[in-house]
Amino acid sequence: MKKFKKAAIKMGQIDYILFYVIFFLLAIGVVMVYSASSFYAMYNFNDNMYFLKKQGFSAIVGIIAMLFMMSFDYHKLRKLTVPLIIITIPLLYVVFLFEGTNGAQRWIPLPGFSLQPSEIAKYAVVAFLALSIDKKGEGIKNFKTGILPYIIFSGFFAGSVLLEKNLSIASVIMIVTLIVLFVGGARPRDFATIIPVLFAGGVFFIFSESYRRERLLNFLDPWKDPANNGYQLIQSFLALGAGGVTGLGLGQSRQKTLYMPEPHNDFIFSIIGEELGLIGCLFIILLFVVLVWRGISIAMRAKDTYGTLLATGITGIIAVQALINIAVVTGSMPVTGVPLPLISYGGSSLIINMTALGILLNISRQIERKSST
Repeated sequence: MKKFKKAAIKMGQIDYILFYVIFFLLAIGVVMVYSASSFYAMYNFNDNMYFLKKQGFSAIVGIIAMLFMMSFDYHKLRKLTVPLIIITIPLLYVVFLFEGTNGAQRWIPLPGFSLQPSEIAKYAVVAFLALSIDKKGEGIKNFKTGILPYIIFSGFFAGSVLLEKNLSIASVIMIVTLIVLFVGGARPRDFATIIPVLFAGGVFFIFSESYRRERLLNFLDPWKDPANNGYQLIQSFLALGAGGVTGLGLGQSRQKTLYMPEPHNDFIFSIIGEELGLIGCLFIILLFVVLVWRGISIAMRAKDTYGTLLATGITGIIAVQALINIAVVTGSMPVTGVPLPLISYGGSSLIINMTALGILLNISRQIERKSST
Protein backbone atom coordinates (compact mmCIF):
# COMPACT_ATOMS: atom_id res chain seq x y z
CA MET A 1 0.00 0.00 0.00
CA LYS A 2 1.04 3.54 -0.69
CA LYS A 3 2.32 5.45 2.33
CA PHE A 4 2.26 9.19 2.69
CA LYS A 5 5.49 10.86 3.82
CA LYS A 6 5.02 13.77 6.16
CA ALA A 7 6.46 16.79 4.42
CA ALA A 8 5.52 20.21 3.24
CA ILE A 9 2.61 19.67 0.90
CA LYS A 10 2.75 21.53 -2.37
CA MET A 11 -0.67 21.97 -3.90
CA GLY A 12 -0.97 21.59 -7.65
CA GLN A 13 -3.82 22.43 -9.97
CA ILE A 14 -7.26 20.98 -9.45
CA ASP A 15 -8.81 18.56 -11.92
CA TYR A 16 -10.51 21.16 -14.09
CA ILE A 17 -12.57 18.61 -16.00
CA LEU A 18 -14.13 17.47 -12.72
CA PHE A 19 -14.51 21.09 -11.59
CA TYR A 20 -16.45 22.12 -14.70
CA VAL A 21 -18.61 18.97 -14.66
CA ILE A 22 -19.64 19.70 -11.07
CA PHE A 23 -20.70 23.22 -12.03
CA PHE A 24 -22.54 21.97 -15.11
CA LEU A 25 -24.55 19.55 -12.97
CA LEU A 26 -25.15 22.19 -10.31
CA ALA A 27 -26.37 24.75 -12.87
CA ILE A 28 -28.64 22.20 -14.52
CA GLY A 29 -29.96 21.22 -11.13
CA VAL A 30 -30.87 24.76 -10.08
CA VAL A 31 -32.58 25.48 -13.41
CA MET A 32 -34.50 22.19 -13.39
CA VAL A 33 -35.56 22.55 -9.76
CA TYR A 34 -37.16 25.86 -10.73
CA SER A 35 -38.73 24.44 -13.87
CA ALA A 36 -40.03 21.32 -12.13
CA SER A 37 -41.26 23.06 -8.98
CA SER A 38 -42.69 26.36 -10.23
CA PHE A 39 -46.30 25.19 -10.67
CA TYR A 40 -46.25 23.13 -7.46
CA ALA A 41 -44.73 26.07 -5.54
CA MET A 42 -47.30 28.55 -6.88
CA TYR A 43 -50.17 26.20 -6.02
CA ASN A 44 -48.97 25.43 -2.48
CA PHE A 45 -47.04 28.57 -1.46
CA ASN A 46 -48.31 31.24 -3.87
CA ASP A 47 -44.71 31.82 -4.97
CA ASN A 48 -43.41 30.07 -8.07
CA MET A 49 -39.82 30.76 -6.98
CA TYR A 50 -40.25 29.28 -3.48
CA PHE A 51 -38.04 26.24 -4.10
CA LEU A 52 -35.68 28.09 -6.44
CA LYS A 53 -34.81 30.57 -3.67
CA LYS A 54 -34.02 27.77 -1.24
CA GLN A 55 -32.05 25.71 -3.76
CA GLY A 56 -30.22 28.79 -5.00
CA PHE A 57 -29.18 29.69 -1.45
CA SER A 58 -28.03 26.10 -0.82
CA ALA A 59 -26.09 26.17 -4.10
CA ILE A 60 -24.23 29.32 -3.02
CA VAL A 61 -23.40 27.81 0.38
CA GLY A 62 -22.36 24.60 -1.36
CA ILE A 63 -20.03 26.45 -3.73
CA ILE A 64 -18.40 28.27 -0.80
CA ALA A 65 -17.97 24.97 1.05
CA MET A 66 -16.49 23.30 -2.03
CA LEU A 67 -14.04 26.15 -2.67
CA PHE A 68 -12.95 26.03 0.97
CA MET A 69 -12.41 22.26 0.94
CA MET A 70 -10.48 22.56 -2.33
CA SER A 71 -7.83 24.51 -0.40
CA PHE A 72 -8.08 22.48 2.83
CA ASP A 73 -5.46 19.72 2.88
CA TYR A 74 -7.46 16.50 3.05
CA HIS A 75 -4.88 14.91 5.36
CA LYS A 76 -6.12 17.23 8.12
CA LEU A 77 -9.42 15.37 7.97
CA ARG A 78 -7.74 12.52 9.84
CA LYS A 79 -8.04 14.44 13.11
CA LEU A 80 -11.63 15.44 12.37
CA THR A 81 -12.92 11.97 11.51
CA VAL A 82 -13.58 10.65 15.03
CA PRO A 83 -15.29 13.90 16.16
CA LEU A 84 -17.43 13.72 13.00
CA ILE A 85 -18.48 10.16 13.88
CA ILE A 86 -19.26 11.18 17.47
CA ILE A 87 -21.43 14.07 16.26
CA THR A 88 -23.19 12.06 13.54
CA ILE A 89 -24.43 9.24 15.79
CA PRO A 90 -26.68 11.38 18.05
CA LEU A 91 -27.87 13.41 15.04
CA LEU A 92 -29.19 10.20 13.48
CA TYR A 93 -31.42 9.74 16.53
CA VAL A 94 -32.37 13.38 17.14
CA VAL A 95 -34.64 13.10 14.08
CA PHE A 96 -37.04 10.98 16.15
CA LEU A 97 -37.79 13.99 18.34
CA PHE A 98 -39.56 15.66 15.43
CA GLU A 99 -42.67 14.90 13.45
CA GLY A 100 -42.07 12.75 10.39
CA THR A 101 -42.88 13.49 6.75
CA ASN A 102 -44.72 10.94 4.62
CA GLY A 103 -44.16 8.28 7.26
CA ALA A 104 -40.39 8.86 7.48
CA GLN A 105 -38.35 10.65 10.14
CA ARG A 106 -35.21 11.84 8.37
CA TRP A 107 -34.95 15.57 9.02
CA ILE A 108 -34.06 17.98 11.81
CA PRO A 109 -35.99 21.21 11.20
CA LEU A 110 -33.88 24.35 11.57
CA PRO A 111 -34.81 27.99 10.88
CA GLY A 112 -35.33 28.14 7.11
CA PHE A 113 -33.56 24.84 6.62
CA SER A 114 -33.87 21.09 7.28
CA LEU A 115 -30.83 18.98 8.11
CA GLN A 116 -30.79 15.35 6.97
CA PRO A 117 -28.21 13.53 9.15
CA SER A 118 -28.13 10.47 6.89
CA GLU A 119 -26.42 12.65 4.26
CA ILE A 120 -23.64 13.33 6.75
CA ALA A 121 -23.53 9.67 7.83
CA LYS A 122 -22.63 8.47 4.32
CA TYR A 123 -19.48 10.54 4.19
CA ALA A 124 -18.65 10.04 7.86
CA VAL A 125 -18.54 6.29 7.23
CA VAL A 126 -16.31 6.79 4.18
CA ALA A 127 -13.95 9.07 6.12
CA PHE A 128 -13.63 6.53 8.94
CA LEU A 129 -13.09 3.60 6.57
CA ALA A 130 -10.37 5.50 4.70
CA LEU A 131 -8.60 6.42 7.95
CA SER A 132 -8.83 3.00 9.57
CA ILE A 133 -8.06 0.84 6.52
CA ASP A 134 -5.01 2.99 5.79
CA LYS A 135 -3.75 2.31 9.34
CA LYS A 136 -4.60 -1.39 9.21
CA GLY A 137 -2.56 -2.01 6.09
CA GLU A 138 -2.27 -5.67 5.15
CA GLY A 139 -4.45 -6.58 8.11
CA ILE A 140 -7.45 -5.94 5.86
CA LYS A 141 -6.82 -9.34 4.31
CA ASN A 142 -7.90 -11.08 7.54
CA PHE A 143 -11.65 -11.63 7.51
CA LYS A 144 -12.35 -11.64 11.26
CA THR A 145 -10.13 -8.73 12.23
CA GLY A 146 -10.01 -6.97 8.86
CA ILE A 147 -13.32 -6.95 7.01
CA LEU A 148 -15.87 -8.01 9.63
CA PRO A 149 -15.35 -5.04 12.01
CA TYR A 150 -15.97 -2.62 9.13
CA ILE A 151 -19.12 -4.43 8.07
CA ILE A 152 -20.39 -4.20 11.66
CA PHE A 153 -19.39 -0.52 11.87
CA SER A 154 -21.12 0.42 8.60
CA GLY A 155 -24.02 -1.85 9.48
CA PHE A 156 -24.62 0.17 12.65
CA PHE A 157 -24.93 3.39 10.64
CA ALA A 158 -27.00 1.70 7.94
CA GLY A 159 -29.27 0.28 10.65
CA SER A 160 -29.65 3.69 12.26
CA VAL A 161 -30.62 5.19 8.90
CA LEU A 162 -32.99 2.26 8.33
CA LEU A 163 -34.84 3.17 11.52
CA GLU A 164 -35.61 6.50 9.86
CA LYS A 165 -37.48 4.56 7.13
CA ASN A 166 -34.65 5.15 4.66
CA LEU A 167 -33.65 1.78 3.20
CA SER A 168 -32.20 3.44 0.09
CA ILE A 169 -29.51 5.47 1.89
CA ALA A 170 -28.80 2.50 4.17
CA SER A 171 -28.18 0.45 1.03
CA VAL A 172 -25.89 3.15 -0.38
CA ILE A 173 -23.81 3.05 2.82
CA MET A 174 -23.34 -0.73 2.60
CA ILE A 175 -22.65 -0.79 -1.15
CA VAL A 176 -20.01 1.94 -0.87
CA THR A 177 -18.51 0.15 2.14
CA LEU A 178 -17.97 -2.94 -0.03
CA ILE A 179 -16.40 -0.81 -2.76
CA VAL A 180 -13.97 0.86 -0.33
CA LEU A 181 -13.09 -2.48 1.27
CA PHE A 182 -12.33 -3.98 -2.14
CA VAL A 183 -10.13 -1.05 -3.17
CA GLY A 184 -8.51 -1.15 0.29
CA GLY A 185 -7.17 -4.65 -0.36
CA ALA A 186 -9.81 -7.04 0.99
CA ARG A 187 -9.61 -10.50 -0.54
CA PRO A 188 -12.19 -11.13 -3.31
CA ARG A 189 -13.06 -14.53 -1.83
CA ASP A 190 -14.22 -12.86 1.39
CA PHE A 191 -16.90 -11.04 -0.57
CA ALA A 192 -18.38 -14.41 -1.50
CA THR A 193 -19.36 -14.68 2.17
CA ILE A 194 -20.39 -11.07 2.76
CA ILE A 195 -22.48 -10.28 -0.32
CA PRO A 196 -25.03 -13.14 0.02
CA VAL A 197 -25.55 -12.26 3.70
CA LEU A 198 -26.08 -8.57 2.92
CA PHE A 199 -28.38 -9.45 0.03
CA ALA A 200 -30.45 -11.71 2.27
CA GLY A 201 -30.61 -8.92 4.85
CA GLY A 202 -31.82 -6.49 2.20
CA VAL A 203 -34.54 -8.89 1.07
CA PHE A 204 -35.61 -9.37 4.69
CA PHE A 205 -35.93 -5.65 5.33
CA ILE A 206 -37.86 -5.15 2.09
CA PHE A 207 -40.46 -7.75 3.02
CA SER A 208 -40.53 -6.84 6.71
CA GLU A 209 -42.39 -3.60 5.96
CA SER A 210 -45.65 -3.66 4.04
CA TYR A 211 -44.96 -0.42 2.16
CA ARG A 212 -41.60 -1.71 0.93
CA ARG A 213 -43.14 -5.00 -0.12
CA GLU A 214 -45.89 -3.16 -2.01
CA ARG A 215 -43.31 -0.98 -3.75
CA LEU A 216 -41.47 -4.08 -4.97
CA LEU A 217 -44.64 -5.75 -6.22
CA ASN A 218 -45.88 -2.57 -7.88
CA PHE A 219 -42.52 -2.11 -9.59
CA LEU A 220 -43.17 -5.41 -11.36
CA ASP A 221 -46.61 -4.21 -12.50
CA PRO A 222 -47.36 -0.55 -11.61
CA TRP A 223 -50.62 -0.63 -13.57
CA LYS A 224 -52.01 -3.15 -11.09
CA ASP A 225 -52.54 -0.28 -8.63
CA PRO A 226 -52.37 2.85 -10.84
CA ALA A 227 -54.12 5.16 -8.38
CA ASN A 228 -51.92 4.42 -5.37
CA ASN A 229 -48.60 2.59 -5.20
CA GLY A 230 -48.07 2.50 -8.96
CA TYR A 231 -49.10 6.11 -9.56
CA GLN A 232 -45.70 7.85 -9.33
CA LEU A 233 -43.89 5.38 -11.57
CA ILE A 234 -46.66 5.53 -14.18
CA GLN A 235 -46.45 9.34 -14.20
CA SER A 236 -42.69 9.02 -14.68
CA PHE A 237 -43.24 6.76 -17.70
CA LEU A 238 -45.73 9.25 -19.15
CA ALA A 239 -43.27 12.12 -18.67
CA LEU A 240 -40.36 10.28 -20.28
CA GLY A 241 -42.56 9.07 -23.13
CA ALA A 242 -43.99 12.53 -23.80
CA GLY A 243 -40.49 14.00 -24.02
CA GLY A 244 -39.40 11.75 -26.84
CA VAL A 245 -35.99 12.49 -28.33
CA THR A 246 -35.86 16.28 -28.16
CA GLY A 247 -38.33 17.05 -25.35
CA LEU A 248 -41.27 19.42 -25.10
CA GLY A 249 -39.02 22.35 -24.24
CA LEU A 250 -37.71 23.85 -21.02
CA GLY A 251 -40.60 24.74 -18.73
CA GLN A 252 -43.17 22.92 -20.87
CA SER A 253 -43.69 19.80 -18.73
CA ARG A 254 -47.30 18.74 -18.23
CA GLN A 255 -46.59 16.15 -15.53
CA LYS A 256 -45.29 18.82 -13.15
CA THR A 257 -48.72 20.46 -13.05
CA LEU A 258 -49.76 18.39 -10.01
CA TYR A 259 -49.70 15.04 -11.81
CA MET A 260 -46.25 14.07 -10.57
CA PRO A 261 -46.03 14.27 -6.73
CA GLU A 262 -43.27 16.72 -5.73
CA PRO A 263 -41.64 16.66 -9.20
CA HIS A 264 -38.57 18.60 -8.02
CA ASN A 265 -37.41 15.83 -5.67
CA ASP A 266 -36.49 12.22 -6.42
CA PHE A 267 -38.30 12.11 -9.78
CA ILE A 268 -36.82 15.27 -11.26
CA PHE A 269 -35.05 13.16 -13.89
CA SER A 270 -38.45 12.27 -15.42
CA ILE A 271 -39.26 15.99 -15.74
CA ILE A 272 -35.86 16.49 -17.39
CA GLY A 273 -36.78 13.71 -19.82
CA GLU A 274 -40.12 15.34 -20.57
CA GLU A 275 -38.71 18.83 -21.13
CA LEU A 276 -35.27 18.07 -22.60
CA GLY A 277 -35.96 14.65 -24.07
CA LEU A 278 -33.66 11.69 -24.54
CA ILE A 279 -30.87 14.06 -25.60
CA GLY A 280 -31.04 15.95 -22.32
CA CYS A 281 -31.13 12.74 -20.29
CA LEU A 282 -28.13 11.30 -22.12
CA PHE A 283 -26.22 14.54 -21.62
CA ILE A 284 -26.77 14.40 -17.86
CA ILE A 285 -25.83 10.72 -17.75
CA LEU A 286 -22.67 11.60 -19.70
CA LEU A 287 -21.80 14.27 -17.12
CA PHE A 288 -22.12 11.73 -14.32
CA VAL A 289 -20.00 9.24 -16.26
CA VAL A 290 -17.28 11.89 -16.67
CA LEU A 291 -17.51 12.77 -12.97
CA VAL A 292 -17.06 9.12 -11.99
CA TRP A 293 -14.22 8.69 -14.50
CA ARG A 294 -12.34 11.66 -13.07
CA GLY A 295 -13.02 10.48 -9.53
CA ILE A 296 -11.57 7.04 -10.31
CA SER A 297 -8.59 8.64 -12.02
CA ILE A 298 -7.95 10.81 -8.94
CA ALA A 299 -8.26 7.78 -6.64
CA MET A 300 -5.78 5.78 -8.74
CA ARG A 301 -3.21 8.56 -8.74
CA ALA A 302 -3.55 9.76 -5.14
CA LYS A 303 -0.22 9.98 -3.34
CA ASP A 304 -1.28 7.77 -0.43
CA THR A 305 -3.74 5.02 0.42
CA TYR A 306 -5.79 7.38 2.54
CA GLY A 307 -6.38 9.66 -0.44
CA THR A 308 -7.18 6.71 -2.68
CA LEU A 309 -9.81 5.34 -0.31
CA LEU A 310 -11.31 8.76 0.41
CA ALA A 311 -11.62 9.55 -3.30
CA THR A 312 -13.07 6.10 -3.96
CA GLY A 313 -15.73 6.52 -1.27
CA ILE A 314 -16.78 10.01 -2.37
CA THR A 315 -16.96 8.97 -6.01
CA GLY A 316 -18.77 5.77 -5.05
CA ILE A 317 -21.52 7.62 -3.17
CA ILE A 318 -22.23 9.96 -6.10
CA ALA A 319 -22.10 7.10 -8.63
CA VAL A 320 -24.33 4.70 -6.67
CA GLN A 321 -26.93 7.36 -5.90
CA ALA A 322 -27.07 8.57 -9.50
CA LEU A 323 -27.37 5.01 -10.76
CA ILE A 324 -30.16 4.13 -8.32
CA ASN A 325 -32.11 7.35 -8.98
CA ILE A 326 -32.02 6.96 -12.77
CA ALA A 327 -32.87 3.27 -12.49
CA VAL A 328 -35.89 4.06 -10.29
CA VAL A 329 -37.20 6.82 -12.56
CA THR A 330 -36.91 4.61 -15.66
CA GLY A 331 -38.60 1.65 -13.94
CA SER A 332 -35.46 -0.47 -13.83
CA MET A 333 -35.72 -1.07 -10.07
CA PRO A 334 -38.32 -0.59 -7.31
CA VAL A 335 -39.24 2.96 -6.31
CA THR A 336 -37.04 4.22 -3.49
CA GLY A 337 -36.20 7.68 -2.17
CA VAL A 338 -32.71 8.43 -3.47
CA PRO A 339 -32.18 11.99 -4.77
CA LEU A 340 -30.18 12.64 -7.93
CA PRO A 341 -26.91 14.19 -6.66
CA LEU A 342 -26.48 17.92 -7.39
CA ILE A 343 -29.79 18.03 -9.29
CA SER A 344 -32.70 16.99 -7.04
CA TYR A 345 -34.08 19.56 -4.62
CA GLY A 346 -32.61 19.33 -1.12
CA GLY A 347 -30.46 21.83 0.75
CA SER A 348 -28.53 19.59 3.13
CA SER A 349 -27.92 16.99 0.41
CA LEU A 350 -26.59 19.61 -2.01
CA ILE A 351 -24.33 21.35 0.51
CA ILE A 352 -22.87 18.09 1.86
CA ASN A 353 -22.29 16.67 -1.62
CA MET A 354 -20.55 19.88 -2.70
CA THR A 355 -18.38 19.77 0.42
CA ALA A 356 -17.39 16.18 -0.35
CA LEU A 357 -16.61 17.04 -3.96
CA GLY A 358 -14.41 19.86 -2.68
CA ILE A 359 -12.42 17.21 -0.79
CA LEU A 360 -12.17 15.18 -3.99
CA LEU A 361 -10.86 18.26 -5.83
CA ASN A 362 -8.30 18.79 -3.07
CA ILE A 363 -7.08 15.22 -3.51
CA SER A 364 -6.75 15.98 -7.23
CA ARG A 365 -4.35 18.81 -6.33
CA GLN A 366 -1.99 16.32 -4.70
CA ILE A 367 -2.00 13.47 -7.21
CA GLU A 368 1.08 11.97 -8.82
CA ARG A 369 1.59 13.73 -12.13
CA LYS A 370 4.10 11.49 -13.86
CA SER A 371 1.63 10.73 -16.62
CA SER A 372 -1.42 12.52 -17.93
CA THR A 373 -4.87 10.95 -17.96
